[in-house]
Amino acid sequence: MRRGSDEFTVFFATDIHGSDRCFKKFINAGKFYGVDAIIIGGDVTGKAVVPVTRGAGGGYSASIAGHTSEVMEDELPRLLDEIRFNGQYPWVTTRDELSAVQADPDGVAKLFHAAITESVNRWLEIAEERLRGTGMAVYISPGNDDDMMVGDLLSASDTIINPDGQVVELAPGVTMLSLGYSNPTPWNSPRELPEDELERRLSTLATQLPSSGITIHNIHVPPFGTIIDQAAQLDSDLRPVVHGGQVSFVHVGSTAVRRVLEATQPTLGLHGHIHESPGAVKVGRTLCVNPGSEYNDGVLRGVIVRMQPSKGKVGYQLTVG
Repeated sequence: MRRGSDEFTVFFATDIHGSDRCFKKFINAGKFYGVDAIIIGGDVTGKAVVPVTRGAGGGYSASIAGHTSEVMEDELPRLLDEIRFNGQYPWVTTRDELSAVQADPDGVAKLFHAAITESVNRWLEIAEERLRGTGMAVYISPGNDDDMMVGDLLSASDTIINPDGQVVELAPGVTMLSLGYSNPTPWNSPRELPEDELERRLSTLATQLPSSGITIHNIHVPPFGTIIDQAAQLDSDLRPVVHGGQVSFVHVGSTAVRRVLEATQPTLGLHGHIHESPGAVKVGRTLCVNPGSEYNDGVLRGVIVRMQPSKGKVGYQLTVG
């Protein structure tokens, strides 16, 4: 909060899924938008490791988005950047090394965990380097797609705060609870809970919020039955259902989140999880926002939230950059 001003501003983004470009844009967003704090609401890490295999002729090949890319040594950095751009982790290897990993029952998991650790630690170094001395507050929490180890990696940082499962004061009169779990999904992701357990955890956190000032629910999954929780309906083979030539959309948010919002009526809900449903909606008196995600295009979607704690007022502006 700026001296002599009652306004406190934050930039919120979510679901960057390992995209180097989106993370760097996020770190720069605080200065660019002139806010007091920047927040990522979950799904920080990538989804897969992409082997980049060395061939006998000195070239390298990798399968990206269903097609094979082949490059020579001088083009390798470009190929690695392309993989990172899409939120995946490149692994330069040989065919023999790749076969050995695939033959080990735990080999792929170990490789993925190592890639996550390297990526998150590298990002934390970038954050420390760029934000040192700026006074910018940074909050990054895991989401349902993030391995359980990600929370520990984030919490070990001296630069960013991992608020997951906690209530933190962002500024005088501005308090935020955070929870990165989601209701069950077809993907069986690492951080999923049944609706009743999700509601229990959220209700317990909500009791710790003050009764005055601006209160924020930073919950990865959006409330059920709104314009910010609509995703493609999937069949039993996890393929989009099409009716009349159009993909059918259904509500996939959390009923627990909606019940807690309706019962406690915080000032603001910050959500993500559903990439294709950016927007804002009121649940009772609560303004709920999902900026959406286009991480695989290197586009950082976000929202600037301006708050006046003494008046309990909140305004927002969706951003694309």
